[in-house]
Amino acid sequence: MTQDSDGLSDPKAMRALAHPARLMILDRLAVEGSATATEVAEGAGITPSAASYHLRMLAKYGFVEDAPPRGDGRERLWQSVDAPLSVGVHPDDQPEVRDAKVSVMTAFLREANEAAGRAMAHVDREPDEWRDVTRFSRTRIRVDAEELARLSEAIEKLLEPYVARNRGEKEAPSGARIAEAQINLFPVVKRAAPGLPTEDHDAR
Repeated sequence: MTQDSDGLSDPKAMRALAHPARLMILDRLAVEGSATATEVAEGAGITPSAASYHLRMLAKYGFVEDAPPRGDGRERLWQSVDAPLSVGVHPDDQPEVRDAKVSVMTAFLREANEAAGRAMAHVDREPDEWRDVTRFSRTRIRVDAEELARLSEAIEKLLEPYVARNRGEKEAPSGARIAEAQINLFPVVKRAAPGLPTEDHDAR
Protein backbone atom coordinates (compact mmCIF):
# COMPACT_ATOMS: atom_id res chain seq x y z
CA MET A 1 0.00 0.00 0.00
CA THR A 2 1.46 3.35 -1.01
CA GLN A 3 0.94 6.26 1.36
CA ASP A 4 2.50 9.69 1.36
CA SER A 5 2.79 11.80 4.50
CA ASP A 6 -0.90 12.66 4.20
CA GLY A 7 -2.28 9.26 3.24
CA LEU A 8 -2.89 7.07 0.22
CA SER A 9 -1.25 8.16 -3.03
CA ASP A 10 -1.33 5.16 -5.41
CA PRO A 11 -4.26 5.58 -7.86
CA LYS A 12 -4.52 1.82 -8.53
CA ALA A 13 -4.64 1.04 -4.80
CA MET A 14 -7.28 3.69 -4.19
CA ARG A 15 -9.45 2.46 -7.08
CA ALA A 16 -9.12 -1.07 -5.72
CA LEU A 17 -10.26 0.15 -2.32
CA ALA A 18 -13.22 2.22 -3.56
CA HIS A 19 -15.58 -0.76 -3.75
CA PRO A 20 -18.47 -1.28 -1.29
CA ALA A 21 -17.80 -4.99 -0.74
CA ARG A 22 -14.09 -4.41 -0.13
CA LEU A 23 -14.77 -1.65 2.36
CA MET A 24 -17.18 -3.94 4.22
CA ILE A 25 -14.58 -6.73 4.21
CA LEU A 26 -11.92 -4.40 5.60
CA ASP A 27 -14.31 -3.20 8.29
CA ARG A 28 -15.13 -6.79 9.26
CA LEU A 29 -11.48 -7.75 9.56
CA ALA A 30 -10.52 -4.61 11.47
CA VAL A 31 -13.32 -4.98 14.01
CA GLU A 32 -13.64 -8.74 14.48
CA GLY A 33 -10.17 -9.95 13.60
CA SER A 34 -8.96 -12.59 11.15
CA ALA A 35 -11.50 -14.51 9.08
CA THR A 36 -11.92 -16.76 6.06
CA ALA A 37 -13.43 -15.68 2.76
CA THR A 38 -16.61 -17.57 3.68
CA GLU A 39 -16.90 -15.69 6.97
CA VAL A 40 -16.47 -12.23 5.45
CA ALA A 41 -18.76 -13.07 2.52
CA GLU A 42 -21.90 -13.17 4.66
CA GLY A 43 -21.38 -9.72 6.12
CA ALA A 44 -20.60 -8.24 2.71
CA GLY A 45 -23.60 -9.90 1.08
CA ILE A 46 -21.53 -11.69 -1.57
CA THR A 47 -20.56 -15.26 -2.40
CA PRO A 48 -17.44 -16.86 -0.88
CA SER A 49 -15.82 -16.99 -4.32
CA ALA A 50 -16.44 -13.26 -4.81
CA ALA A 51 -15.05 -12.63 -1.32
CA SER A 52 -11.91 -14.59 -2.20
CA TYR A 53 -11.43 -12.43 -5.29
CA HIS A 54 -11.87 -9.19 -3.34
CA LEU A 55 -9.49 -10.39 -0.63
CA ARG A 56 -6.83 -11.18 -3.22
CA MET A 57 -7.23 -7.71 -4.72
CA LEU A 58 -6.98 -6.10 -1.29
CA ALA A 59 -3.86 -8.18 -0.60
CA LYS A 60 -2.34 -7.15 -3.94
CA TYR A 61 -2.36 -3.53 -2.83
CA GLY A 62 -1.34 -4.20 0.76
CA PHE A 63 -4.63 -3.69 2.60
CA VAL A 64 -4.90 -7.29 3.92
CA GLU A 65 -2.51 -10.18 4.45
CA ASP A 66 -2.47 -13.83 5.46
CA ALA A 67 -3.25 -14.38 9.14
CA PRO A 68 -1.83 -17.08 11.42
CA PRO A 69 -3.71 -20.39 10.97
CA ARG A 70 -6.18 -21.77 13.46
CA GLY A 71 -7.29 -25.31 14.18
CA ASP A 72 -5.93 -27.75 11.62
CA GLY A 73 -4.72 -24.90 9.43
CA ARG A 74 -6.61 -26.03 6.33
CA GLU A 75 -8.58 -22.80 6.00
CA ARG A 76 -6.92 -19.67 4.64
CA LEU A 77 -7.27 -16.84 7.10
CA TRP A 78 -6.97 -13.14 6.28
CA GLN A 79 -6.32 -10.14 8.47
CA SER A 80 -6.26 -6.41 7.85
CA VAL A 81 -2.89 -4.70 7.74
CA ASP A 82 -2.35 -2.61 10.84
CA ALA A 83 -1.97 0.71 9.07
CA PRO A 84 -4.27 3.75 9.09
CA LEU A 85 -6.19 4.59 5.94
CA SER A 86 -6.26 8.28 5.09
CA VAL A 87 -6.60 10.34 1.94
CA GLY A 88 -5.77 13.98 1.38
CA VAL A 89 -6.18 16.02 -1.82
CA HIS A 90 -3.34 18.39 -2.76
CA PRO A 91 -3.24 21.18 -5.37
CA ASP A 92 -0.28 19.56 -7.15
CA ASP A 93 -1.92 16.12 -7.46
CA GLN A 94 -1.90 14.75 -10.99
CA PRO A 95 -5.44 14.38 -12.47
CA GLU A 96 -5.31 10.58 -12.20
CA VAL A 97 -4.29 10.78 -8.54
CA ARG A 98 -6.91 13.41 -7.72
CA ASP A 99 -9.70 11.44 -9.42
CA ALA A 100 -8.71 8.30 -7.51
CA LYS A 101 -8.63 10.21 -4.22
CA VAL A 102 -12.06 11.71 -4.84
CA SER A 103 -13.38 8.26 -5.72
CA VAL A 104 -12.15 6.62 -2.52
CA MET A 105 -13.25 9.55 -0.34
CA THR A 106 -16.70 9.36 -1.90
CA ALA A 107 -16.79 5.64 -1.13
CA PHE A 108 -15.76 6.29 2.50
CA LEU A 109 -18.45 8.96 2.84
CA ARG A 110 -21.11 6.74 1.28
CA GLU A 111 -20.32 3.90 3.69
CA ALA A 112 -20.37 6.31 6.64
CA ASN A 113 -23.72 7.80 5.60
CA GLU A 114 -25.23 4.33 5.18
CA ALA A 115 -24.01 3.27 8.63
CA ALA A 116 -25.49 6.42 10.18
CA GLY A 117 -28.75 5.88 8.30
CA ARG A 118 -29.08 2.32 9.60
CA ALA A 119 -28.45 3.54 13.14
CA MET A 120 -31.09 6.27 12.84
CA ALA A 121 -33.63 3.81 11.46
CA HIS A 122 -32.98 1.44 14.36
CA VAL A 123 -32.56 3.91 17.22
CA ASP A 124 -36.09 3.47 18.61
CA ARG A 125 -35.42 -0.26 19.03
CA GLU A 126 -32.24 0.25 21.04
CA PRO A 127 -32.21 -0.24 24.82
CA ASP A 128 -32.70 2.99 26.75
CA GLU A 129 -29.04 3.18 27.76
CA TRP A 130 -27.89 3.08 24.14
CA ARG A 131 -30.66 5.28 22.75
CA ASP A 132 -29.83 7.96 25.33
CA VAL A 133 -26.16 8.14 24.32
CA THR A 134 -26.71 8.09 20.54
CA ARG A 135 -25.90 11.49 19.06
CA PHE A 136 -26.19 13.02 15.59
CA SER A 137 -25.07 16.63 15.56
CA ARG A 138 -23.46 19.37 13.50
CA THR A 139 -21.45 22.22 15.00
CA ARG A 140 -20.16 25.25 13.11
CA ILE A 141 -16.81 26.41 14.47
CA ARG A 142 -14.57 29.39 13.69
CA VAL A 143 -10.92 28.34 13.31
CA ASP A 144 -7.84 28.85 11.20
CA ALA A 145 -6.15 25.94 9.43
CA GLU A 146 -3.64 25.36 12.23
CA GLU A 147 -6.40 25.20 14.83
CA LEU A 148 -8.39 22.75 12.72
CA ALA A 149 -5.32 20.51 12.45
CA ARG A 150 -4.81 20.61 16.22
CA LEU A 151 -8.48 19.81 16.77
CA SER A 152 -8.20 16.79 14.48
CA GLU A 153 -5.16 15.53 16.41
CA ALA A 154 -6.94 16.03 19.75
CA ILE A 155 -9.99 14.09 18.58
CA GLU A 156 -7.81 11.23 17.34
CA LYS A 157 -6.03 11.04 20.69
CA LEU A 158 -9.36 11.09 22.52
CA LEU A 159 -10.69 8.19 20.46
CA GLU A 160 -7.49 6.13 20.43
CA PRO A 161 -8.10 4.14 23.66
CA TYR A 162 -11.46 2.95 22.35
CA VAL A 163 -10.55 1.93 18.78
CA ALA A 164 -11.94 -1.57 18.23
CA ARG A 165 -8.86 -2.72 16.33
CA ASN A 166 -6.75 -2.20 19.45
CA ARG A 167 -9.30 -2.92 22.18
CA GLY A 168 -10.49 -6.50 22.31
CA GLU A 169 -13.54 -7.84 24.12
CA LYS A 170 -11.40 -8.86 27.11
CA GLU A 171 -10.07 -5.33 27.57
CA ALA A 172 -13.47 -3.63 27.25
CA PRO A 173 -16.00 -3.47 30.12
CA SER A 174 -18.92 -5.88 30.30
CA GLY A 175 -21.72 -4.81 27.95
CA ALA A 176 -19.40 -3.06 25.51
CA ARG A 177 -20.38 -3.29 21.85
CA ILE A 178 -19.16 -1.89 18.55
CA ALA A 179 -20.09 1.77 18.11
CA GLU A 180 -19.02 4.28 15.49
CA ALA A 181 -17.68 7.81 15.81
CA GLN A 182 -17.95 9.83 12.62
CA ILE A 183 -15.89 13.02 12.62
CA ASN A 184 -15.83 15.32 9.60
CA LEU A 185 -13.69 18.45 9.74
CA PHE A 186 -13.78 20.71 6.68
CA PRO A 187 -14.01 24.36 5.65
CA VAL A 188 -17.57 25.33 4.81
CA VAL A 189 -18.30 26.25 1.21
CA LYS A 190 -21.22 28.62 0.80
CA ARG A 191 -24.27 27.36 -1.00
CA ALA A 192 -24.80 28.72 -4.49
CA ALA A 193 -27.60 31.27 -4.62
CA PRO A 194 -30.73 29.71 -6.08
CA GLY A 195 -31.49 30.87 -9.60
CA LEU A 196 -34.13 33.52 -10.04
CA PRO A 197 -37.22 32.55 -12.05
CA THR A 198 -37.19 33.68 -15.64
CA GLU A 199 -39.60 36.39 -16.75
CA ASP A 200 -41.49 34.01 -18.99
CA HIS A 201 -41.82 31.13 -16.46
CA ASP A 202 -45.64 31.45 -16.59
CA ALA A 203 -45.74 31.67 -20.33
CA ARG A 204 -47.99 29.18 -22.03
